Amino acid sequence: MFFQHVYDKSLAQASYFIGCQKAGVAIVIDAKRDVDTYLEIAKQNNMRITHVTETHIHADFLSGTRELAAITGAEMYLSDEGGNDWQYEFAHTGLKDGSVVTVGNLTLEVIHTPGHTPESISFLLTDKPASLEPVMLFTGDFVFVGDIGRPDLLEKAAGLIGTKEAGAIQMFDSIQKFDALPDYLQVWPGHGAGSACGKALGAVPSTTVGYEKIRNWALQYENDEEGFVKYLLEDQPEPPKYFAMMKHLNKVDRPLLTEVPKQKKLAGDEVKVAMSKGIKLIDARNKDEFAAGFIADSINIQGNNAFATWAGWFVDYNEQFMIVANDNQIEDLTRKLMRIGLDNVLGYISDVNSVGVELQKADIIGIDEFKTYLNRDDIQVIDLRNATEYKEGHIDGVPQIFIGTLPQNLDKISKEKLLVVHCQSGDRATIGYSLLKKFGFKNVKNYSGSMNEWLKLENPVVVDEELTLA
Repeated sequence: MFFQHVYDKSLAQASYFIGCQKAGVAIVIDAKRDVDTYLEIAKQNNMRITHVTETHIHADFLSGTRELAAITGAEMYLSDEGGNDWQYEFAHTGLKDGSVVTVGNLTLEVIHTPGHTPESISFLLTDKPASLEPVMLFTGDFVFVGDIGRPDLLEKAAGLIGTKEAGAIQMFDSIQKFDALPDYLQVWPGHGAGSACGKALGAVPSTTVGYEKIRNWALQYENDEEGFVKYLLEDQPEPPKYFAMMKHLNKVDRPLLTEVPKQKKLAGDEVKVAMSKGIKLIDARNKDEFAAGFIADSINIQGNNAFATWAGWFVDYNEQFMIVANDNQIEDLTRKLMRIGLDNVLGYISDVNSVGVELQKADIIGIDEFKTYLNRDDIQVIDLRNATEYKEGHIDGVPQIFIGTLPQNLDKISKEKLLVVHCQSGDRATIGYSLLKKFGFKNVKNYSGSMNEWLKLENPVVVDEELTLA
């Protein structure tokens, strides 16, 4: 058997290339959309991708299953579980609980494991030349290392009211199936630490059934369904705004993108004209570079592993946008964007000076100045972290607005007062600073050191008290 774990750090998303070397055929599970990665693996190992599948209708990334099938001619094997509302709306070979997919000498048995979503399935892999016993379990968003998939995304992200409690109960039942599996089974999940599909995912790429029985909280509840449901639903992080669109696009017959797009390099005048028409400029430079000189009305979303997630919060799918990035960075950013379906890029520039406008400088302050602004009626200090982070410890008297919902809560913010923003490490604070400036807030300061510096210098925090503006 040939096995390769493919991991996208930008979305903490795992996919799997599994092949039968004797037959020269392979299956890909939960493919990302820039599928050239799998084509190269197949080429290097003299294999043909003949099967493609996925564990469920994903919400956190745009699946490359259909792109890979279109390029290779592979058959798509997808879940037909979950009822009429949870069916893929394009041609495929349907899978039910107990279905078996054969790939050369390998077999993948389908286990219906609903909870995260009603149609979710896991795959039990047997490498027949080596053993008649299964060796691996591919769980998708069912069981992670140390955690399980959240059942509230359908309600919070897709607006399907009343689904989270039902999903949590389904998850409890599915966990009993997992608990009955042999301890030696390797478990390969769909996500690692950093994904919004759970609240406490481990950082290591795989685990075993036996290890999860010891350390995973979800397997400690045994017959306590009520306690399980309560713990599963509480304190889940905010799902990114783009999740609802992913859930839709992964279900329907959408246009395919079979190559990584080449972005057009724009002239300064083109950028100036486009911005005058309201086209957004996303500045992907480091926050320090941005602070030293940025184009007015641009939004600083740094081109790190969180780039696509934050772009998905602030860029609509029906609007064009532009990027500030180095020439050697633009392909990586394009890949990150296409993985969540943000394909409507007008072009990019690598030098902000080329636009021919006076650059702005960000007002960055240190901790000593920041302290002088606390607990004053004439100044509004805002914590831009999520609700869970805020409850775990925040500065006394400082209210919270989650950065992802900042544009929807501008009415809670004063244009007359001095505004000071902070977050955990300063990355979200630079997004917030640039957004507030774009929305016409003139007197804004960014405490870039944020909570990391505040805690490092042993300043006090308040725990659990809620003072949330939005």
